[in-house]
Amino acid sequence: MPNTYSQIYIHFVFAVKNRAGLIQPQWRDELYKYMTGTITNKGHKLLSIGGMPDHIHIFISMSPNQSPSSLMADVKRSSSLWINQNHFIKGYFSWQEGFGAFSYAKSQIHNVANYIETQEQHHSKRSFIEEYLDMLNKFGIDYDEKYIFKPIE
Repeated sequence: MPNTYSQIYIHFVFAVKNRAGLIQPQWRDELYKYMTGTITNKGHKLLSIGGMPDHIHIFISMSPNQSPSSLMADVKRSSSLWINQNHFIKGYFSWQEGFGAFSYAKSQIHNVANYIETQEQHHSKRSFIEEYLDMLNKFGIDYDEKYIFKPIE
């Protein structure tokens, strides 16, 4: 769209359905490349991607031509299909419904990217749920406990 200029930095967080640790090191980097392609093809710029076996963090410079919800639907739908077509897991892979989206200023890009790239370090000290609730609280986001990502009980 002509004469549209923006600076929108969004950090997305979403989990594997039931928080199962299904993302394996053998194909994780290929998954990240696949997701990066989806994001780029939609007109956004990837700044950082990373995660753990049970969740993903994606940090992008977002184009105003697509909503965050629409982008996450595209990323999650296409990556689930890709994982299932490649038979990376036994059974059916899917992402948990919903996602977190947190906005940042340009001055924070380096810190957020570094945080995403050092996920293993962070999770040696605290769980995904602790991390996620901390982010929601830090940003003052109201949430309903029953919709917070929970593991299989």
